[in-house]
Amino acid sequence: MAALQKLPQCRRLIRLCFLLVVLWEVGAGQMHYSVPEEIDKGSFVGDIAKDLGLEPPALAERGVRIISRGRTQLFALNLRSGSLVTAGRIDREELCAQSARCLVNFNILLEDKLNIYSVEVEITDINDNAPRFGVEELELKISEMTTPGFRIPLKSAHDADVGENTLQKYELNPNDHFSLDVRSGVDGNKHPELVLELALDREEKAVHYLLLVALDGGSPVRSGTSRICVTVLDVNDNAPIFTQPKYHVSVPENMPVGTRILTVTATDTDEGYNAQVAYFQEKTLGETPEVFELESTSGDITIAESLDFEDAKVHEIDIEAQDGPGLLTRTKVIVTVLDVNDNAPEFYMTSATSSVPEDSPPGTIIALFNVHDRDSGQNAFITCSLPENLPFKLERSVDNYHRLVTTRALDREQFSFYNITVTAKDGGKPFLSTDAYILLQVADINDNPPTFPHMSYSAYIPENNPRGASIISVAAHDPDSDNNAHVTYSLTEDTLQGAPLSSYISINSDTGIVYALQSFDYEQFQDLQLWLTAWDNGNPPLSSNVSLSIFVLDQNDNAPEILYPALPTDGSTGVELAPRSAEPGYLVTKVVAVDRDSGQNAWLSYRLLKASEPGLFAVGLHTGEVRTARALLDRDALKQSLVVAVQDHGQPPLSATVTLTVAVADNIPAVLADLGSIRTPADPDDSDLTLYLVVAVAAVSCVFLAFVIVLLALRLRRWHASRLLQASGGGLVGMPASHFVGVDGVRAFLQTYSHEVSLTADSRKSHVIFPQPNYADTLLSQESCEKKDFLSAPQSLLEDKEETFSQVNSLHNILSSYC
Repeated sequence: MAALQKLPQCRRLIRLCFLLVVLWEVGAGQMHYSVPEEIDKGSFVGDIAKDLGLEPPALAERGVRIISRGRTQLFALNLRSGSLVTAGRIDREELCAQSARCLVNFNILLEDKLNIYSVEVEITDINDNAPRFGVEELELKISEMTTPGFRIPLKSAHDADVGENTLQKYELNPNDHFSLDVRSGVDGNKHPELVLELALDREEKAVHYLLLVALDGGSPVRSGTSRICVTVLDVNDNAPIFTQPKYHVSVPENMPVGTRILTVTATDTDEGYNAQVAYFQEKTLGETPEVFELESTSGDITIAESLDFEDAKVHEIDIEAQDGPGLLTRTKVIVTVLDVNDNAPEFYMTSATSSVPEDSPPGTIIALFNVHDRDSGQNAFITCSLPENLPFKLERSVDNYHRLVTTRALDREQFSFYNITVTAKDGGKPFLSTDAYILLQVADINDNPPTFPHMSYSAYIPENNPRGASIISVAAHDPDSDNNAHVTYSLTEDTLQGAPLSSYISINSDTGIVYALQSFDYEQFQDLQLWLTAWDNGNPPLSSNVSLSIFVLDQNDNAPEILYPALPTDGSTGVELAPRSAEPGYLVTKVVAVDRDSGQNAWLSYRLLKASEPGLFAVGLHTGEVRTARALLDRDALKQSLVVAVQDHGQPPLSATVTLTVAVADNIPAVLADLGSIRTPADPDDSDLTLYLVVAVAAVSCVFLAFVIVLLALRLRRWHASRLLQASGGGLVGMPASHFVGVDGVRAFLQTYSHEVSLTADSRKSHVIFPQPNYADTLLSQESCEKKDFLSAPQSLLEDKEETFSQVNSLHNILSSYC
């Protein structure tokens, strides 16, 4: 009972060992099968799925297929059952000739992992070929003097099968004179010999007919026959003898056709006709007789066809030497074909990809291929190489398989494709090589933002531009491709003078053209600073910014503006004083003008357009200064009227004019005296008007004098009140600057021509200063002329500064009205 219980355990152990052996063979990458020849197409050879450790349905899923190098597929895979089956009829003799073992090697590829397994299938022989003789009928001639025991070699039979199925024995039909003896040669072949048992008598029987039968060892037994005709001759008892029992010669495969490679020689000790030796090449089935040619008389062996080491490495030639009567002897010539490097390596591309993303990691497999060289030895030793500076390398696998893999990350913007040249070189001298070309496209990913060719842009646009005018066109370049390279443009939001920047400027999102949405005014703003953004269409999108400076160019759209002399609000014109003692070049006044434009458009020039006394006054072309051109004469009129034109340098130029009234007198009292000395006009109306003016001036002077006296009394009364002194000083400080300072820095000049009232905190003197002659180039006189006469007044006199200036202006108006 114990033995019965251990029996299942032993069986399980045996199964486990068998499974381990199978798994070891699969893991080693080598599978062996055996199949007889001539079986039907689709016959089972082996269970590939089981040996690979896979289920049959997994074969198709994993892309299992057979790979062979250029030969006809003898086997196929049945993906349903997972079996290896025959793809057609297999003839062992055609495939392996007389080889003892017939092995067919190929590879199994698992497409998903690119694993390679070697498969070896042995084709076993069946008895499908009968022995065959080279000739169906053999003629022999034997001298009647031949003694019993004489041996005559016969033509051997050939059986294409091997092993037990090949030729096993010979049989001779029963007769009284001859018997059959079979000898084995050094190569193991059986050679029949006809043995003379009884002496021949030509007179009794001249010809003997025999039947030689060759039998193989197959089941059923197959046979072949050859008829032998023996003619009895007289006295030729020596057969030819070769100088060597076997000849050896080595020939390079590139030896030219017609070259003599060997001469065989046989000698016959007989004489005459019986010693004439002829050479014949024995025909052997499976050997192409046309490869070599034998000269029958000389024994020279020459090459009849080109040799090819890859087709046959060794040729065996059976040669017979026969004398005149027909005695023969046999020898063998073994021709060894030497390999020369006449075959370049051959590529067999197993798997290859045509495109790979540029962010593929190093080690990505691009292609799997096999390289084979039909030569042998060092001539078949293959090395594969790639050009330098390529991001690829070759990895060697089993059975001369190679993988092409990446060595680093690819960059499509640097190289969008690679035309990879794989060079296979053998070890011959000189070596032969073959190139294989693999075209690999690098697929793009969005790894580059758009870039502008410049760090910043500047554009210029004239003011008063039309709405929608094009300002500048910017273009960003994205080195990616397709959608990743499609660039759109946008404007970064900002404000200008409190308004959105987009209300002034817009950009075409497709073309990058920047447009003006409003008409710009140089006097409002001279430049705009903004940022432009370029986006691509990748996922996620990438962008870059660039600054744009838009400068508004000035146009001559503003006429000069005259700041001095300013026209009074009542419509009258101002009066300038010129003493009669003024010398030529005396500065009477200065016309001050500005232009809101800039550059050349703001360059101003002055000229005297009209004068009541031509040649008396001149105007500076660039300064606007009105100076006397000659000395004043008594005959010159008291009132001089001048029209000064101010013009800019724009295209077209713009201008403005101002009318000046110049009173020729040394001071205001002199003006009044001159007015009194003027002759009474003949017109009664003019006389009355003059009288009214004189009375009005006198009344105003009296009122002004009384007002000054009152102010002086009040000042003396509060002489010691420091608080009022400080208040007076503070009142002066608080005076508007517009009374003393000109527009845009030029009104400082007006202080020379204004009535200056000065009050100091540390002095008891107050004074009113009138303009004095100024011959210097500066616009502001450094000297003051202090009036201590009736115009002198204490500081309190200036508490009402506005009234003081109104008095002076009234005096000017009187002069103007009088003139």
